[in-house]
Amino acid sequence: QVHLVESGGGLVQAGGSLRLSCAASGTIFSINAMGWYRQAPGKQRELVATVSSGGSTNYADSVKGRFTSSRDNAKNTVYLQMNSLKPDDTAVYYCKAEGVTYLDGRRRVYTSLHWGQGTQVTVSS
Repeated sequence: QVHLVESGGGLVQAGGSLRLSCAASGTIFSINAMGWYRQAPGKQRELVATVSSGGSTNYADSVKGRFTSSRDNAKNTVYLQMNSLKPDDTAVYYCKAEGVTYLDGRRRVYTSLHWGQGTQVTVSS
């Protein structure tokens, strides 16, 4: 089994910073892409940032220049550094892992998609 566990959310004033972490647990051989999505109340879940296994990144226009995502493949962990936070950034942030190959008992298993449970980020004005 693979589980994604996010941490680092909280309450911050506008202009402040937070750093989110997401660690994938289990006996993992590889993960193709990891990333962050967010969902604000009454809105659809939206892409924030993705990081490929090679470190290439992709960001939503709304966070470019303010957020930076990176990953540590040895730790199966992805990070999201959020600077210059705005009240509009308030949402539940979810970690996503795509293309995960892992050991399940004695079987080598590939699954296409895993989600974390989410962590709340609240930015006050």
